[in-house]
Amino acid sequence: MAEFDDLVSRVGSLLESTLGTAPATRGMAWSPAATGVAFAPLADFCETDDAYLIEVDLPGVRREDIDIELSDRELIISGEIGERERTGTMRQAMRRTGRFEYRALLPGEVNTEGTDATLREGVLTIKVPKAETAKPRRIEITAGE
Repeated sequence: MAEFDDLVSRVGSLLESTLGTAPATRGMAWSPAATGVAFAPLADFCETDDAYLIEVDLPGVRREDIDIELSDRELIISGEIGERERTGTMRQAMRRTGRFEYRALLPGEVNTEGTDATLREGVLTIKVPKAETAKPRRIEITAGE
């Protein structure tokens, strides 16, 4: 469902940037306006043998303005990008501002205690280790008969 929500957000953003308005989202499972969230940031979600890696694009966002919650298998990254103070007349505004939220349901059991997050060059990287029971295990075949 998170992928569908992200697609809806991206299509809305594209229409908003080209037409100046976003489509109505009545009846949809997730509506940014209904939740007070302006947009979902772009993110990559990768799985390795021992962890889930999530990289979220958050250029110009300070770490103090980002909240990360991990409950069971649901990861929620949220925060706010504030308006910058400017002088002069704004001719075009393309940068996103307002509340953002990224949600992911991790496909397997995780070790929440070993989770770490870093923010470097505008990219938030979160590593969520898999629980020992969720890691793949190689099984050796022994000689029979």
